[in-house]
Amino acid sequence: MPSDSSEPAAAATKEPEDPGQGHDAAAVLASEREHLRSSREFLGLMRSDVLSLRAMGGDPVSEEYLKADLYRRAEALRDLPDTPLFFGRLDYRPGGLAAAGAGVTESGPADADQDSGEHFHVGRRHVHDPHGTPVVIDWRAPVSRPFYRASQAEPMGLDRRRRFGFAGGELTAFEDEQFGLAGGDAGLATTSRILIEEIERPRSGPMRDIVATIQPDQDDIVRTAVEQTVCVQGAPGTGKTAVGLHRVAYLLYAYAQRLSRGGVLVVGPNEAFLAYIQNVLPALGELDVTQLSVAELLSTVPVRGADSDQAASIKGDARMAEVLRRALWEQISEPAEAIMLVRGSRRWRVPAYEIAELIAELVDRGVRYGTGRQMLAHRIAHVILTKMESAGEVCDDRTHEAVRRTGPVQAAVDQVWPKADPVRLVFRLLSDPDLLTRAAEGLLDRDEQDAVRWQVAPRGPRSARWSQADAVLIDEAADLIERTPSLAHIVIDEAQDLSPMQCRAIGRRCATGSATVLGDVAQGTTAWATTSWHQMLLHLGKPEADLRVLDTGYRVPRQILDFASRLLAYIAPDLTPASSVRQDPGALHVRQLASAELPTALAAECTDALSRPGSAAVIAADHQVPAIAKALTAANVPHAVLEGAAASEQITIVPVTLAKGLEFDHVIVIEPEHIAAAESRGLHRLYVALTRAVSRLTVLHAEPLPLALR
Repeated sequence: MPSDSSEPAAAATKEPEDPGQGHDAAAVLASEREHLRSSREFLGLMRSDVLSLRAMGGDPVSEEYLKADLYRRAEALRDLPDTPLFFGRLDYRPGGLAAAGAGVTESGPADADQDSGEHFHVGRRHVHDPHGTPVVIDWRAPVSRPFYRASQAEPMGLDRRRRFGFAGGELTAFEDEQFGLAGGDAGLATTSRILIEEIERPRSGPMRDIVATIQPDQDDIVRTAVEQTVCVQGAPGTGKTAVGLHRVAYLLYAYAQRLSRGGVLVVGPNEAFLAYIQNVLPALGELDVTQLSVAELLSTVPVRGADSDQAASIKGDARMAEVLRRALWEQISEPAEAIMLVRGSRRWRVPAYEIAELIAELVDRGVRYGTGRQMLAHRIAHVILTKMESAGEVCDDRTHEAVRRTGPVQAAVDQVWPKADPVRLVFRLLSDPDLLTRAAEGLLDRDEQDAVRWQVAPRGPRSARWSQADAVLIDEAADLIERTPSLAHIVIDEAQDLSPMQCRAIGRRCATGSATVLGDVAQGTTAWATTSWHQMLLHLGKPEADLRVLDTGYRVPRQILDFASRLLAYIAPDLTPASSVRQDPGALHVRQLASAELPTALAAECTDALSRPGSAAVIAADHQVPAIAKALTAANVPHAVLEGAAASEQITIVPVTLAKGLEFDHVIVIEPEHIAAAESRGLHRLYVALTRAVSRLTVLHAEPLPLALR
């Protein structure tokens, strides 16, 4: 962690004297701008101090590690001039820190003499002056929590909460909320103009953090202890992705040593999604978090083929884990003969039945295949050494190792417990009908076996056209042979689309750690998408996970959510439609046109979108994308087509299969019926498309809308 990661929870914040309530707004704004200027200056000094340090290790390797650590610290302290350094201020009443539960630090109770009405500026990172006095407090510190949780009913020790409005990095406004007044809790989302404006602010490019607008239900999830796995069922616009990323940032702050040792991973559905979220954690000062798509994480072989939905669903079924286990362990055979080992003038014999007993004991123990093979050689060597010691010979560890490595022992192990390669094992299973029949007996019926088996067997593993589902099978086989290392924490986004076998693969990578599982059952678009978080968490190996529900939208207007929620009765009848804190009567436009009018209407909508701030997307069925791009080119409308990483144009044509997890200020959905009819879960895909807009949704169609939307 950077050198600023540890801060006293109850130290007074150094700043120009507060003008107070009696002074006019201009004086307060001038004072706060001066505090911002000095805070940026102090942050620059902190970074300069880190850059001035020399890496002095005892050896070249240690020096390189130190250099890398200093570089990471310096990067975490880099100022982002277009981003507010702080976004709020907390004024505690005398004794308020103790009431807020923030008067205790990791080293013990804070100084009681300091708890006399302190105030703190809350920002993305900790900043202190050259004397070590904090001028900005990290949003993750305990003393900052009332910024997100305090209410009139429960002020948490506060006298006043101040929010700041910014344009880029320039402070433009402030808004005060006084506590201890008569009346109940009016709720943050309806009283704070600055908060609402920040939530509604148009966005372009990659996703931003929401550190200034985290709501109480989101904050509960963000600050959940590291030991607890959390599963978040979040409706569109509820901020589940942002909550997951902010939880990572919080855990890296609160449990820095544990997570830095164990490692943290963010898993997303595809490259476009990862490109969209890539800047969130760096903006919060966290640079060492790996972000991978599911395909990248499980890239055991080059993927050059594709399965039918039926084959992919069967290969992704949890039954395949047992099929693979049987195929692997059936390689073990009965010993053909005894082992005869000659050492000097003596011969030592291990009968075949003793070897069989050793094998049975290891199999019953449930060890990994590769571990069992290694242990068998040690067990045989131990039997021989026992015989040698009984005959009066002196043996030690070197004798044991020498016996284990002898030709007869190694040959016997190779005969009864041959080496296994995960790629070759899956290759044999999918290309050998007899092996598949034996391994799948009682698990897969004949039709299911025919669906997963290669009808024309490749010549070898290198010539096989492996699919993504095959790569997951290979990952499972690799874990059956050797245990997969575990990380400290994994964030899994769009988890509803994972197959049971993919869940098992990811679960192995956090077997001794925890996870943050994010998704929405209504947005499940794969043929194997989960309909039950309980079942999904069982496959992940985290049945004890805490299930949280986010059903209040902050970004998507109610008119858009209500329109899209008409589909829920067909795709997820058990889910309660989400509500929204935003109302915008002009947010939804549904237009039916003649087919010949669609290109002109689309060009007009895109031209209008170019005149507005923020990003815009045209979402359509994948097969319609080339024609749409051609029409916009003919109309001289600048645009980009989303293919992998995020596009740089203001208007992006997005194939509906890549839309999940993305957000745009204005979305134009073309021909919903084409999207709904393109695949078996087309209505789920349409639900995703309709909920990508955070300000304005336009639906253009010539064909009738799907029945669920009429």
